[in-house]
Amino acid sequence: MNAIVAIAAGGALGALLRHSANIGAVKLLGHGFPYGTLAVNVAGSFAMGLCIAVFAHYWQPPEAMRVFLITGLLGAFTTFSTFSLDFANLWERGAYLYSALYLGGSVILSIAGLFAAMALVRAFAS
Repeated sequence: MNAIVAIAAGGALGALLRHSANIGAVKLLGHGFPYGTLAVNVAGSFAMGLCIAVFAHYWQPPEAMRVFLITGLLGAFTTFSTFSLDFANLWERGAYLYSALYLGGSVILSIAGLFAAMALVRAFAS
């Protein structure tokens, strides 16, 4: 039961953080491109890399903490379902260049963020 509560709490927090990032991005940059979703996917992937590497090299948290962070918080914060919708919206509006930039940027930068975070932690673990 502790794991379920931890996931729910992390999920609620992650969803609130994602929503806040999206609102902030729209206020700063407008509605023309899904900057908020791109930012949270990259930041969330970087955070996932940090967590996984820290858990492997420095700290093995209790299960409730691990599922709070990974499944709950980061699972709700990163938004690949929203990413898919945003891509479809760009595509259907005929914004093919923005669609391609968003697709490539989201995937490449998120994966790069994860690897960068893991490399950062590994550099300190050596």
